[in-house]
Amino acid sequence: MKIGVKKLHPDAKLPERQTPKSVGADLYAYENRLVGAGETIAIKTGIALELPAGFEAQIRPRSGLAAKHNITVQNTPGTIDEDYKGEVLVLLHNSGHEYFQVCKFDRVAQLIIAPAFYPSFEEVQEVGTSERGAGGLGSTGR
Repeated sequence: MKIGVKKLHPDAKLPERQTPKSVGADLYAYENRLVGAGETIAIKTGIALELPAGFEAQIRPRSGLAAKHNITVQNTPGTIDEDYKGEVLVLLHNSGHEYFQVCKFDRVAQLIIAPAFYPSFEEVQEVGTSERGAGGLGSTGR
């Protein structure tokens, strides 16, 4: 599958898979930014996507940034609909206690391409029953 990527700046980097079996492709920052402790900022990538019909893109955290620096993607997974044609932004959140420096061309997130479904919704008077019922928020155990 080929995904169209438009560089919004000549030196922007295309998403890149690091191994042949990588599902996620790294997204690169297109700016230098400082992320304060407890802060969330939108990082520019310098690219726009041309997604095939019936697909979405998801933006997910990079595990190394989360484990080593407490940096994650705020709205995990972030969704890019096939009809969005603007710049791909990454909402980075610093849950640590120190500033984190993002440098231009740092790998800041992963991009996943997934099938999209377009359901319609209709009101019903009842929903079915199950053993679980209305139990949620950890009700099935630890």
